[in-house]
Amino acid sequence: MRQITRRGFVTAAGTLAALAMTGEAAAASARRRSCPQEFRGMWLATVANRDWPSRTGLSAAQQRAELLAYLDRAVARRLNTVIFQVRPTADAMWPSPYEPWSAYLTGVQGRNPGWDPLGTAVAEAHARGLELHAWFNPYRVATHTDVSRLAPNHPARRNPEWVLPYGGKLYYNPGLPEVRTFVQDAMLDAVERYDIDAVHWDDYFYPYPVAGEAFDDDAAYEEYGADFPDRAAWRRNNIDLLVRETAARIRRIDSRVRFGISPFGVWRNAATDPLGSDTRAGVQTYDDLYADTRTWVRRGWIDYIVPQLYWHIGLAVADYAKLVPWWAKTVRGTGVDLYIGEALYKAGDPAQPAPWQDPAELSRHLTLACGHPEVRGHCFFAAKEIVTDRIGAMARVVADHYPTRIRAPR
Repeated sequence: MRQITRRGFVTAAGTLAALAMTGEAAAASARRRSCPQEFRGMWLATVANRDWPSRTGLSAAQQRAELLAYLDRAVARRLNTVIFQVRPTADAMWPSPYEPWSAYLTGVQGRNPGWDPLGTAVAEAHARGLELHAWFNPYRVATHTDVSRLAPNHPARRNPEWVLPYGGKLYYNPGLPEVRTFVQDAMLDAVERYDIDAVHWDDYFYPYPVAGEAFDDDAAYEEYGADFPDRAAWRRNNIDLLVRETAARIRRIDSRVRFGISPFGVWRNAATDPLGSDTRAGVQTYDDLYADTRTWVRRGWIDYIVPQLYWHIGLAVADYAKLVPWWAKTVRGTGVDLYIGEALYKAGDPAQPAPWQDPAELSRHLTLACGHPEVRGHCFFAAKEIVTDRIGAMARVVADHYPTRIRAPR
């Protein structure tokens, strides 16, 4: 029995104070209105208290106030979707029967924060006309390697054979069928209990490679990998199974709930595979994360994909202007919606190259994407920068491209 009732879409037309439209911005906005890009998302990250809550140990009332302030800012920025990270490290932002309460709430894993963040987020987002996509990380157990620091009843402590250390972190082993079943059960508990609009995964499948370290899944490969030509093919199949099985289970629970994934933005470089993009990226999801994102799209296993195109226009090794058309071609004819992940966090960061010091860089991204009808929207990383907007890059996006609020695409 689902616990939270969906609320109707609330319209909120109007203008944002202090967002003056220049002639150039007005022209861009006019072009924008003819584009099919409708998804306007914001990632709200909880891992390491990245965005929310601002620190551990706040009272329930303080945590709730901070959460609602982010939802209100999403409305003010004329966004229509919040992607809320509810399972950052094999833990939960709701009263889960499978995993402990997240330590990012109280500072102690397993301690009840005294309220239900996910339930509140769903109800309050819907009351504001926002969709709420629940964001899960399937395999990351901890951002350290000390199992004894986990809550006493943590599944990783009860089943230490499920867990592998790598790169200073702990991960569930994707090669074990019992792990695959468990992580699905843990995530889908939220689908069964809440009126979420989508299940969302980020880019973490097998961990990003760490120089000089091996992911020690030898025993699992020996037991389960005999039918595959090599370990890489077996690992990709493990992730394919997770995607396919999760998609099928979501549809059985509630066919209205969508399933979306936000991978690293390069599937394969063209030098590796002629089907790949004109890039020279140091990471390729197919080869390094064992995530065959192109296949997931081409076979329609997911409802939407949000490649993280966190690079500026003209970057030699990974040019935004070359990756958008590659992804547009990839989704064409599949029925899978394409939204582009945007690196708002880079705007105005002094450590970033010159294009990111220009408040108009992100707006140019949306203008460029508008020329590709397969692109149906954008998602911005992340919520903290939606609020602070260091150099006004988000304000420029809103002024140029979001003249009114609109419903998220379905």
